[in-house]
Amino acid sequence: GGLGRQFDGIGAVSGGGATSRLLVNYQEPYRSQILDYLFKPNFGASLHILKVEIGGDGQSTDGTEPSHMHYENDENYFRGYEWWLMKEAKKRNPKIKLIGLPWTFPAWIGRGENWPYDYPDVTAYYVISWILGAKQYHDLDIDYVGIWNERAFSSKYIKLLRYTLDKHGLQQVRIIASDRLWEPISFVLLLDSELHGVVDVIGAHYPGTKTVPNALLTKKKLWSSEDYSTFNDEVGAGCWARILNQNYVNGNMTSTIAWNLVASYYEQLPFGRCGLMTAQEPWSGHYKVEAPIWITAHTTQFTQPGWSYLQVDGHLEGGGSFVALTDGLGNLTIIIETMTHNHSHCIRPPLPYFSVTPQRATFYLRGSFYMVETLQVWYSRLGFESGNSSLFEQLHPVKVWKGSFSLDLNVDEVYTLTTLKTGQKCGCPEPPPPQPFPSNYKDDFNIRNPPFSEAPNFADQTGVFEYFINASDPGDHVFTLRQVVVQRPITWASDADQTISLIGNFQWMNMTVTCDIYIEKQRDGGVFIAGRVDNGGIYVRRTKGVFFWVFADGTYRVTGDLAGEEILMKGLSGVRDNTWHTLTLNIQGTSASGLLNGYPLWENVTVSKPSNGWAAIGTRSFEFAQFDNFHVE
Repeated sequence: GGLGRQFDGIGAVSGGGATSRLLVNYQEPYRSQILDYLFKPNFGASLHILKVEIGGDGQSTDGTEPSHMHYENDENYFRGYEWWLMKEAKKRNPKIKLIGLPWTFPAWIGRGENWPYDYPDVTAYYVISWILGAKQYHDLDIDYVGIWNERAFSSKYIKLLRYTLDKHGLQQVRIIASDRLWEPISFVLLLDSELHGVVDVIGAHYPGTKTVPNALLTKKKLWSSEDYSTFNDEVGAGCWARILNQNYVNGNMTSTIAWNLVASYYEQLPFGRCGLMTAQEPWSGHYKVEAPIWITAHTTQFTQPGWSYLQVDGHLEGGGSFVALTDGLGNLTIIIETMTHNHSHCIRPPLPYFSVTPQRATFYLRGSFYMVETLQVWYSRLGFESGNSSLFEQLHPVKVWKGSFSLDLNVDEVYTLTTLKTGQKCGCPEPPPPQPFPSNYKDDFNIRNPPFSEAPNFADQTGVFEYFINASDPGDHVFTLRQVVVQRPITWASDADQTISLIGNFQWMNMTVTCDIYIEKQRDGGVFIAGRVDNGGIYVRRTKGVFFWVFADGTYRVTGDLAGEEILMKGLSGVRDNTWHTLTLNIQGTSASGLLNGYPLWENVTVSKPSNGWAAIGTRSFEFAQFDNFHVE
């Protein structure tokens, strides 16, 4: 039947949000090993596409990612870690495709409204600045740009974005819309020929391997531009194996992009370990190459963007699916999966029941493939009952006899049969064993040229905390950590009304947190230190813990929640703005006490719930404030 659609590649998302937070401060050689498993061709996941968040200072699932423009007159293309990650990916695979997509936007984009489309020229200018900055400062060519993750699109804005891209010589940057559902974007593209002319790819999220008639009628490339999002055990690997094939077989999708690339965020945040691999312990160097990495390799190591799918039915009689692809130069790759229903649930959408049984499948090679004599074989079996899986193992080649061969397929297996001889399963040395977060941890933030804009291990959940040089301070507080988001961003999730950054071990119960603090906002400014903090990510508004607040009006409070509604103690402290003070919070069992500048300020406050959690710092509102000499024990 000739060629089907052109294959656009398999990828993963860093961001949406802060999913790579803990990756950056892994020591070598472990950090490079992790990056090799993700990006190095013919090594591990060998990804074709890296999609990153265009940070907008707002909470986007597991934290906030900093914007390149916190304020209207501000531009900085060295914040956060996505620039670094894109460069590391390109270093390993110069052909990798790069995608940028915003989840949130700084407040000034909306001129006071929680909406990015009232001033579409401003939003387009902001997004294009990011693309130009990628090139100017990092020599990165962005291949695709999205609109607004899982939120409304504006046809006027998309057209203006295309116009502005072209005006800046960025004709090669393609537009994906709308990173939500197939509708209404497909229907609107059919109605609006001008919009049809500027959108290159329809990207849908968690499509459940299905598309809709309107999407097919547009004749556009169809992508699952975010998918997977599933705990990375064997069931997660089964989910990933199934959708990598069936997104094309059932839904004509020519690219599938996993959220997320690597689970490098505290595991107790939302969607813990929903990455293709796990690297959440920079303090120990421990990481884990999970089964989804090797499931990815079954496709990525034997195909490239620009190959074409063959027009095959793709459904196996006994259940399961197969796809076949060619480079047009005589190479052929066939990928088969036989995932059973209960072993391949993705987190969403619900999966209707289907059955898969062991079967013998016979494949017939015709046309130019009739001459193929042998196919290399790579094999995985996800072991559920036995608990031991075979992952990406090379078997003996299959002999093709007069254009056909047969395979005995069992359930929960993946086969790749290919003319390519380049596949490789690397044998890196074992990473160090896991260790809990250090029980005695200090950071004085005294670093003149930090490699990243944020201090290691701090996971911002509302607001952005950055290294700061206090040029006016002659004393001990030249180098500090500063909260810099001063207006509520255009949000994607429910950011808190306070800013907060978490650190440490979620299992901690008894702890002493000490930090020097500096309130910059006069009259109603305020800051806190906290322990036993129990929540973050998209649930940050409901965070509980033990919070010790001081305010610029000279009062203090102790509360059981971030919102400050559950007041356990309050009184006068004498704290003033624009001067340094030292706060100490001590929590032992059901009792907490607080010190100001080394002297007891309050004691014997009863705390019951939560019984454990992270340490944290933060501010009363979106306001400037500084922190120094952080210490938790």
